[in-house]
Amino acid sequence: MQNAPPQAAPPQDARPTAFTFRVDAADGHARTGAITMPRGTIRTPAFMPVGTAATVKAMYPEQVRDLGADVVLGNTYHLMLRPGPERMARLGGLHRFMLWDGPILTDSGGFQVMSLSSLRKLDEQGVTFRSHVDGTAHHMSPERSIEIQGLLGSDIQMQLDECVRLPAEPEAIARAMQLSRRWAERCRVAFGEQPGKALFGIVQGGDVPALRVESARALVDLDLKGYAIGGLAVGEPQAVMLAMIEAVEPHLPRAKPRYLMGVGTPDDLLRSVERGIDMFDCVMPTRAGRHGLAYTRHGRVNLRNARHAEDARPLDPSSACPASRDYSRAYLHHLVRSDEILGMMLLTWSNLAYYQELMAGMRAAIRAGRLADFAGETRETWARAEAERTARG
Repeated sequence: MQNAPPQAAPPQDARPTAFTFRVDAADGHARTGAITMPRGTIRTPAFMPVGTAATVKAMYPEQVRDLGADVVLGNTYHLMLRPGPERMARLGGLHRFMLWDGPILTDSGGFQVMSLSSLRKLDEQGVTFRSHVDGTAHHMSPERSIEIQGLLGSDIQMQLDECVRLPAEPEAIARAMQLSRRWAERCRVAFGEQPGKALFGIVQGGDVPALRVESARALVDLDLKGYAIGGLAVGEPQAVMLAMIEAVEPHLPRAKPRYLMGVGTPDDLLRSVERGIDMFDCVMPTRAGRHGLAYTRHGRVNLRNARHAEDARPLDPSSACPASRDYSRAYLHHLVRSDEILGMMLLTWSNLAYYQELMAGMRAAIRAGRLADFAGETRETWARAEAERTARG
């Protein structure tokens, strides 16, 4: 079950014209189903590889597709700075630009403004900030964020929100949540009616359950196509993140997709799916691959460690991914220690393959009504492998 290969997307005789979501099976709070839209079907639970600047780093688009990814994520903040949304539109949009013909979700840029920009000023109208690339000044309002995402041509667009890094004072969290709620209303008006596309709202509220519930209820009143939980994985413990999911989930419509933004580790994904989340994105598998860290069904493997210098074993002989199955740990160790680009490429490939295999395994387990067994077996395998690594020193 843990090694279930990604299932092929169902054939389509004609492209649908509307955005729809269906739940095919449920197991506890977890569910599996599909988001259907003109550019393709997204099987859920889904992990979206992050293509921040119109590229999933160190990967060809066809590799990403072949691993089983149905959708990728682009970033409004980075793409507005370069090459620029108007230029992107003149070039035919993001899909043509990066040669990805499936669905693309763009985030609004709010998190990057918080984490990357200097000298930012935030008020009711939006946020004014200086680019981390060249220091130029920019202003992003809720309406401009939606306009940029429209120029990029993304299929799923996110509202502009204010993301507060945790821990934070409850007053600051409440102010940001209320501002994000008002911005969601403006984004809804700016988005209008776009057949086949979707606008998602973002539940904010930090680590305060009552604020999370207030935010969720207000967004549900806007009758959006889907709902994200944002402002997590920003410094809080995993237990806090899971508690916020549990607080919000009962207040989100069961007939619409739920997206946990910026998360996370394989264990984060597994525990969040158990709590009813349908969609994820995270830079972790690609960033880790570029720094010599592999995620496998046997847990994490640090290829920088000298113990791998003469290890002829592959990362996972049973994996369907050639990077995991065919190359020795000794070779990967050599590439990493030599700062060879191929090492980054192979480990990124391997990591994204494992993430997609994990999602496929969860989808199959939910359909079979045995997600608890699958989760227990998976965690036991991770724990056993970690104990063995610790024993070897």
